[in-house]
Amino acid sequence: MSKQAAAQFKKYTVQPTGIWAKINNLLAVDPKRSTGVPLNPQFRNPPPGANDPTAYDDPVTLPAGDIAENPYWKRDVRRRYQVPSVVSQGDVVGLLTVGSKESPNEQVLQIGDAGAKQLVAIKEEGEKGLSAFLAKEKGVGKLVLGEDGLPPRPANLGPQGKKNYEMLEDQTYGNDNQ
Repeated sequence: MSKQAAAQFKKYTVQPTGIWAKINNLLAVDPKRSTGVPLNPQFRNPPPGANDPTAYDDPVTLPAGDIAENPYWKRDVRRRYQVPSVVSQGDVVGLLTVGSKESPNEQVLQIGDAGAKQLVAIKEEGEKGLSAFLAKEKGVGKLVLGEDGLPPRPANLGPQGKKNYEMLEDQTYGNDNQ
């Protein structure tokens, strides 16, 4: 085993030759130990230390390297950030006119190419604003607003027949008005 180990390190390290091998055998503590100088069967190009450290160019990969277009909150996959939902006035005009995907207004919505033209016209009308649409269409508000003309209230506040939330007496501090 020891002869194999001695032969093995000689395959991977530079060994002294000639007179220097004899001097190494005489003066070394352990002549069978490796010199530690690895064999380099090929030259490294560029050799280590040949490049000027001040002339280093940082490799930039686009678009990931562009700080303006790649903010941290878009790259950060460890957190789940809120996705804001925005409804424009044009979207509200479209919803009031033809309804939504879940509840379309079957009487107004046309089918086929006429429906596509109708949606384009609704989008152009929505760019004028919601107030212009509500001024033109007086009866649309009745679909959304209540009988008194006010917007719907939360279920626990309005007179929709739902019972208001009441706490039990042992869950409160009591009705002492002192």
